[in-house]
Amino acid sequence: MGTRHLLASFLVALVTTMLNAQTTPAPVVVTIDVSQTRDPIHPFMYGMFTELLSNMFENGIWAEMLSDRKFFYPVNNSEQLVPRNTKRHQNRWRPVGGEENIVMDSCYIYVGKHSPKVIAPGSTPTGIKQAGMWLRKGKTYSGRVVLYGDPLMRVEVSLIWGTTPAERQTITIESLTSAYEKYPLEFTAGGDTNNGYIEIVTKNKGTFGIGAVSMMPADNSIHGFRKDMINILKQMNSGIYRWPGGNFVANYDWRHGIGDPDERPPRYDYAWNTVESNDVGTDEFIIMCHLIHVEPYICVNIGLGDSFSAAQWVEYCNGAPNTPMGKWRANNGHTQPYHVTYWGIGNEMYGQWQLGHMSIEHYSLKHNFFAEDMRAVDSTIKFVASGASIYEASTTARHHRQPLYAKLPYEYMSPDDWSGNLLKGSLPNIDYLAEHIYSVFNGYFDGTRQEWVNDQNTPLLEQIRRTPSRIKGMVEAVQEYEKRIPGMKEKNLDCWVDEWVAGGGRGFGNTLGIAFSLNELFRHSDYIMMGAFTGFTSLYTANDVAASMSSKGMLFKLYREYMGIIPVAVGGYSPVPALKGTIGVDIPTDVAGVPTYPLDVLATMNEARTKLTISIVNPTETTQSAKFDLGKTKVSTQATVRVLATDSVTNENRPGEAPIITVRESQMKWLPEIKVAPYSITIYEVDIK
Repeated sequence: MGTRHLLASFLVALVTTMLNAQTTPAPVVVTIDVSQTRDPIHPFMYGMFTELLSNMFENGIWAEMLSDRKFFYPVNNSEQLVPRNTKRHQNRWRPVGGEENIVMDSCYIYVGKHSPKVIAPGSTPTGIKQAGMWLRKGKTYSGRVVLYGDPLMRVEVSLIWGTTPAERQTITIESLTSAYEKYPLEFTAGGDTNNGYIEIVTKNKGTFGIGAVSMMPADNSIHGFRKDMINILKQMNSGIYRWPGGNFVANYDWRHGIGDPDERPPRYDYAWNTVESNDVGTDEFIIMCHLIHVEPYICVNIGLGDSFSAAQWVEYCNGAPNTPMGKWRANNGHTQPYHVTYWGIGNEMYGQWQLGHMSIEHYSLKHNFFAEDMRAVDSTIKFVASGASIYEASTTARHHRQPLYAKLPYEYMSPDDWSGNLLKGSLPNIDYLAEHIYSVFNGYFDGTRQEWVNDQNTPLLEQIRRTPSRIKGMVEAVQEYEKRIPGMKEKNLDCWVDEWVAGGGRGFGNTLGIAFSLNELFRHSDYIMMGAFTGFTSLYTANDVAASMSSKGMLFKLYREYMGIIPVAVGGYSPVPALKGTIGVDIPTDVAGVPTYPLDVLATMNEARTKLTISIVNPTETTQSAKFDLGKTKVSTQATVRVLATDSVTNENRPGEAPIITVRESQMKWLPEIKVAPYSITIYEVDIK
């Protein structure tokens, strides 16, 4: 071989070596010390937040197929809803025949403020219809309609899946009376469509009224909930669900969600500018909790509500059948008390966006009033106070104070330190202190300029580190309260992060962010007892006829099933770089995470301390190498590895299709050094000798 060829070969080899050095990072050393442990991870850490918002329940997990089934809105051909409705999935009732033949009767009402009355000329089918129903051939759909009318009136109720007369099934209802009565409906679709509809008409001359209509898939509903979604949520074993909100709860009257669902009035939700049907109320929520094996956590209305109503709600849930509210519950078919232990007093009352927003002084007083009245009904219940440390108060200031009237960060125990003043004024009536974490993922707070800096080019790794930073900041704040507030440290008050989200955008990037956040929650198990991810609908992907577990659901299921409950110390030699931001607003005093950058590593043991489980999250697009140093701890020669990974951060599973993101499990020899796939969450499990 000539000199030129030798030189060329040498250069190729050199370039290849340099490229490999660039694409194969040096191993990240992970030190694990099982002798240093924290408090056990409570099952409530895997909790979920739910709210009667958008399509979480209506046209979501609740199996009802019809929108506005109790006619909050008039039946007409208008393209505009007044008042507006922000629900993404909202179908409309439209006239069949002339619009002038449909009158919204405010005198003879079945439920709500009016009911549609059909005045039929007899020359053409006249009535109402609603389109947008997903129907599948051979599937049975059952429901009911509430009608009154002239005694000779014949009303035809049809399920329609096509345009020809043969593509419909019709039920004829005769012998109407002057009083509203319920009539059962059952149809079997003869074809597939995503735009089927129900039609309620008459061909006779005369008058009839419609009080309410309902339609559910017969084979995919269980106690009114979609069976496919319930089966997914049950696998999460989430520990606890918070309900009914959220911003919504500040104008919620729990009594509107009790009794015959058809007679529960639809009400406008001024928090989210939408309509709540009240089909899912207290009894349904408790049933849902039983179906998926979680503890119910109910938040009461301290915004526009009163302590007497909250105490009645406690009695409805927990009172004996001979108490006034317990008797009402029993009459609604639930004889035994529900024994709801955990009660949140209000939601985000520090925010000017909240209905009934009040000062911290007034909230502290009102919290005490509520706690005293509710505890008088049931002395065993536990109270969660709606807190906001200086981190939460500073972060949410961007929503409603422009320009800022006070310099950020707020000072501890200043008038703007909501949690500090709440703890000072209400500590005896607080069992747990709540914090919400909605971080700014594409930006940071510049303390010098006193403004939020928008940065849409924020790298993925920085986005997903924002929530862990806020979690650590919250813990730092609680530690500060322990120094400043008498009795706080002795009470050993646990934090409930009962609303939180993670960065990473959509798809698997967000799943990686959730994993980072869960790891940080678990690292502070001595201060944090509960987390409620916003919200449970992220655990699946769904359309009107199918649901599949999402990568987020797979992550929660993976952690819940295989992570240990005793966190152990993790260290390393790859410090986590500081994020841009301001201490006390969006970043903590000490950087969140562990020094295993860019990986995030959490190690836990099972209760018997016989298994070591290591979670390794790789949010980068390159394969990483992790090298473990267990010190004097001896482990078995075999390990189980479970990997949740994908080749793109935008990937997500689709409803009704084979999942593209799944957990892959394998057995391998224990290796002190392993390769960690790009965009992955790996659970490495080994026996401790």
